Formats: sequence, C-alpha cells, structure tokens
Amino acid sequence: MDNERAWLVRRVVLSVLFLVVVAVPLYPELFGLDEVTPFAQLVAFRPQGLAVALVLALVMLVRRGWRLAAALVAVLALTGAALTAPRQFSDARPAPAGSRVLTIMVANLLGGGADAGAVAEVIRARRPDLVSLPEAPVDVREEIRAQLQDLQYRGYTAQPSKAVESATSVLVSPSLGPVAFRAEPGTAFGHIIVTGGNLGEIRLIAYHGFPPLPDAVTTWKQDLQVLRRWCSEDPPTIVAGDFNATLDHADFRHALGGNCRSVAPAVGGGLVGTWPADQPAVVRAQIDHVVVTRQFQPERFTTYAIPGTDHRAVVATVAAPMTAG
Repeated sequence: MDNERAWLVRRVVLSVLFLVVVAVPLYPELFGLDEVTPFAQLVAFRPQGLAVALVLALVMLVRRGWRLAAALVAVLALTGAALTAPRQFSDARPAPAGSRVLTIMVANLLGGGADAGAVAEVIRARRPDLVSLPEAPVDVREEIRAQLQDLQYRGYTAQPSKAVESATSVLVSPSLGPVAFRAEPGTAFGHIIVTGGNLGEIRLIAYHGFPPLPDAVTTWKQDLQVLRRWCSEDPPTIVAGDFNATLDHADFRHALGGNCRSVAPAVGGGLVGTWPADQPAVVRAQIDHVVVTRQFQPERFTTYAIPGTDHRAVVATVAAPMTAG
C-alpha cells in the first residue's frame, strides 16, 4: 500500500511539473517571464501553441501512466482556447446613426522590397482615408503615389535614422482635406501624427513598433508605453501600423487598457495572422493592427497578400460619431 501511495504521489507531482513546463511558454506572464527571451517571442504564437498542447494531451492519453498529466494539459489548452475564441467569433455591431466611416490601411513594405504596384492596387480598390506604410522610404512612397495620380493622395515620410526600417510613410486621401503632418520622436522608429482638415478632433497615428529582439525587449516595451499614453488621452485616436506585438503579449494588452481595442478581434478577425506572410496561414501571428479608442465602432477587417514583403496588408473600416469629425 505504501508503495502504491508513493507512486501516486510521484505521479501527481510529475504531472503538475509537466503542466508547468507546458504552461510557461504559453502563459509566461503568470510566471513573470513575459518580457524575458525567448518567452516574449514565443507567446506571439500562443494560439498555435494551445493547439499543439491539445494534440500532445490527446496523444498522451494512450499511456495509462500519463493520463493525469494529459488531463491537466488538456484542461489548460481548452481553457486557453475558450479565452481566445472570442477574437474569431465576435461580430461587428451596426454603426450608430449619423456616424462617418473611415477606412485605414496598413502595409509594412519591408524596406521598400514590396511590390509597389500591388500596394497601389489595394489602395485603388479600397480607397482608404489613411495608408500607414512602415519601412517605406520616400522613393517607395512616391512610386506608389505615382500609380495613383488620379486619386490625388498626399504623402509624408519620417525617417529618423539611416536604417531603412526606420522609415515610415503615410498616404492621405483628399477626402480628409488639408490635414497637417507631424513627425514625432519618442518611439524607436518615430511616428507620424495626422490632424486637422476634415478630421476635426480625430488624430491618426502611423506607428511602427520596435520588434522584441532578444537584445531589445526593453526598447519594444518602451514603444508600447507610448501607445499606452495615446490610449489614455482624450482625443479620438486611430493608431495604425506594424506593432510587432499580438494580443497574447501582456504589454500590448496593458497598453490598450480599457480605452483602446484592436479592430480585428472586435469583428471576428483576431486570429487572422499577418506575419510571416510567406508561411502558411496557420503559423502566422497578428502583429499588424488598426487600434482605435472607445469613440470608434469597428466594422470590418481584411488582409491582402503583397508580393515582396513578409507582412500581409491590413484594411480596416471604423465608424466615428459625426461629433468627432
């Protein structure tokens, strides 16, 4: 009897330890490891990790001695899936009466390597009010604009360093009127704020967050702190770009707080990956976002393939009260 009890205790301890080993890369924030390499990078693929954990649990069920560990891991995976599912099954609510609709596009152009013609085609098809173009220097911006001369988009570029990935460009539809462009420091790659014209109180921000590289997680976190400040301020705000962060990053969720949300998960597109675009859809993470403050009602989210870049382009539509415009 003592041997049986000892074996049971050993099995329980080993099963709990195995659960912790599986849980750490899936939920590093629970262990204070969400800003530590490699967990800061791995957690971007939490939905895929949950699927792998569930398959692992099912395989383990074939061995009687592993069934307790399998059950614990299965509960972890199913609970995580239940918490993640609303991102894919949320429905957009009807726009309030008297609202105006803004269309926002994001396309990381990989230092100008993307096919400018393909970018122009999406713009011509969707007619966005604002196009945020991370990693797009002036010459690339103008190459795109040259193919849209009849649409009369205005352009602006900020490039705080010689590194091409620090270049961020915007294109603005003439429907917004004589808007003002302002490049600001404060983030590693800088950012562009668009105000005035027909925007009224609304401000549009083109943003490119620093990636959570093993030696640059602190810089990545600092960029997200700037997003947190924008989300805590009063003006109706839309931030569009490559955030290099997903909803599975605790720092990104904290930055959004209670006043901001990403459009995609609000309209059932929260599991549509945007990077790396050259890999199958099931292994992509959603790091390109259109983030809006509470004054806006998310309506639609779509992605498009752009040859020459490792990001899919994003187009989102949001409704804003006329009093904000």
